[in-house]
Amino acid sequence: MNENPFAEALAWLAEPTRWSGASGIPARTLEHLGYTALGVAVAALIAIPLGLLVGHTGRGKSLAVAAAGAARALPTLGLVTLFALLVGIGLTAPLLAFVVLAIPSLLAGAYSAIESADPATVDAARAQGMTEWQILTRVELPLGMPLLIGGFRGATVQVVATAMLAAYVGNGGLGRYIFQGLGTQNYPQMIAGSLLVIALALLLDLALLLGQRLTAPRGLRPT
Repeated sequence: MNENPFAEALAWLAEPTRWSGASGIPARTLEHLGYTALGVAVAALIAIPLGLLVGHTGRGKSLAVAAAGAARALPTLGLVTLFALLVGIGLTAPLLAFVVLAIPSLLAGAYSAIESADPATVDAARAQGMTEWQILTRVELPLGMPLLIGGFRGATVQVVATAMLAAYVGNGGLGRYIFQGLGTQNYPQMIAGSLLVIALALLLDLALLLGQRLTAPRGLRPT
């Protein structure tokens, strides 16, 4: 009788040899986190300034919403394959796909954060002689910080869950276990790799959720 593949996956994870070396779980996890951080950071450099501008001025919101919706509909695996054909095997192809995947959540979080500021508070700041930059950085952004972090939260969870595709075009990360297991029909290894990705995504989600709650205005924090 065949053993339970989930039990075999847990046994695979419990082997001491899996937790050391260049191909061990800690090293692969750091690679996975590196891909995620790089993809979200590059996307933030594009999406956050644009989202803040849209939220503060109210201009171009319909275009931003349409572009974000279109980007959400793109298949990540298809993007990785397309970019790999265009730029070759390496980190550039999956990184470009991760950036495209992260932009919608970051863009929506940025303009929603600015729009969430109480108009009366903004008008009062303007009446006191504050410049538009001061209103953005000292009033609107602090009040909307939970929504901005919520955008980072959504983008990070999406990217970390799909960063395993970096291994599809010859890179490392936790996806290496999944694709190696697929090639050798080692299903316990595939399950173990999937469990590691899920666990990492949950940990990052909880950490960013905590940051989201801590940055909420004191009167709006959940008890």
